Amino acid sequence: MSEENTQEMPGENGRPFEEQVFARFDAIDAGLRDLDARMQRLEARAYDTKPIWEQALKEIIDTRRELSKRLDRIEAVAHETRADLRDAEDRIERLESKPTQ
Repeated sequence: MSEENTQEMPGENGRPFEEQVFARFDAIDAGLRDLDARMQRLEARAYDTKPIWEQALKEIIDTRRELSKRLDRIEAVAHETRADLRDAEDRIERLESKPTQ
C-alpha cells in the first residue's frame, strides 16, 4: 500500500464535501419550512369554511324540525278528517235506517 495521504476531492463548484452536505440540509430545511407554511394556509382556509358548514348544518336541522312539525299537523288534520267522516257516515246510517212515514 501506498503511504500517500488521500487528497481531498473537491465537490461541485470546488466546494468541500461538508459544505455541500450542509447546503443540502439547508435546502431540506427550507423545503420543510415552505411545506409547513403551505399546510398552515390550507388549515386556515379549512377553519374559514367551518362557520359556513356549521350554518348549513343548523339550517338542515331547523328545516328537518319544521318539516316534522308540518307533518305532525298534516297527520292531525288527517285524523280529524277521518273522525269527521266516521261521524258523517254514522249520521247517514241513522238517517237511512229511520222508518219513513
